[in-house]
Amino acid sequence: MDPVTFRDEVRSWLADHLVGEFAPLVGTGGPGREHENVELRLLWEQELAKGRWIGLGWPADVGGRGASIEEQVVFYEEYARAGGPARINHMGEQLAGPTIIAFGSQEQKDRFLPGILNGTELWCQGYSEPDAGSDLAGVRTKAALADGQWHVTGQKVWTSLAHLAQWCFVIARSDPDSTRHKGLSFLLVPMDQPGIEVRPIIQLTGTSEFNEVFFDDAVTAEDNVVGSPGDGWRVAMGLLAFERGVSTLGQQVGFTREFEEVLALARSNGSDDTYEGELIEAWSSLQVLAHQALRTLSNDQATSTGVEANVNKLLWAPWHKRLGELAMKVAGPSAMLTDGELTPLQNLFLFTRSDTIYGGSSEVQRNVIAERLWKLPRDSWVSP
Repeated sequence: MDPVTFRDEVRSWLADHLVGEFAPLVGTGGPGREHENVELRLLWEQELAKGRWIGLGWPADVGGRGASIEEQVVFYEEYARAGGPARINHMGEQLAGPTIIAFGSQEQKDRFLPGILNGTELWCQGYSEPDAGSDLAGVRTKAALADGQWHVTGQKVWTSLAHLAQWCFVIARSDPDSTRHKGLSFLLVPMDQPGIEVRPIIQLTGTSEFNEVFFDDAVTAEDNVVGSPGDGWRVAMGLLAFERGVSTLGQQVGFTREFEEVLALARSNGSDDTYEGELIEAWSSLQVLAHQALRTLSNDQATSTGVEANVNKLLWAPWHKRLGELAMKVAGPSAMLTDGELTPLQNLFLFTRSDTIYGGSSEVQRNVIAERLWKLPRDSWVSP
């Protein structure tokens, strides 16, 4: 489709649908604010599904639109301009779905993709553990095959929106004699069962979008392993490529909205003159982040360095943290006041304290870039 025509279609649809019942959703949700309008955002997912905006870049033969990268960029740009709410099934549409498309069986595609496309089945990610965060190969959650089912026992942590999800994709050690990257399996596990307990983690913001998830002989069907048993590391890395690929466009929606909120506050209270330099630096750096994300998406296997995702994380995490700090400067003394509920910008400041830690700390990103791109020796503390 012609890009101008496609942009008009997106803009018109959003203008017609982010009104009435869905008007309260404008500018809501996102990190530190996932508690906002949850039920209405769940309905919004189904509204997006009716317009076929879920799975925009998925191939047409699995129910997607097969949209080009250019069209997906257009969608996210217009979604940001319209104040579209943070998507509540990012894990399903941007991570689980593309992974099942790339590595799953036809039966898995038939079973799981429709629920994501119609906005009725939510997903969460079972990767991080208390002793396996940035070092994902250190997972200890176990999976054993018996009587036609996988039996999963262990603990996951920092599991976003696990309290809402119907399914979790879980990395578990299926070969008890294996170590590190070997012997892992990528399992699709239903959340609504006696063997799973979800405990909310209360954050600095007072909200609890993250959770601990305990698996005590939780079960899933033998066929719910993506790829081959023991091949979970390859599948998990494939998923991370999706996480740091097109899904970064959605991240830019939130970043743009947050910067515009900071800028609007500065203009309204007259602090834009005082912090003009920092506001300009934040805006220009945001453009760099957006263009870096697009450049990453334009790379093919022949031109890829293999560390684009690590570079992206190393760029956006400290930028986002600085934006939170700038928000508090712009707010002035009122930044220290609350009437019992945090403002969006106070939420931004508190949540971004964690940006350079979760999803692989900045230190780990630098190590990966040094080792994989520059071929420097591994740090002595890294186990083989």
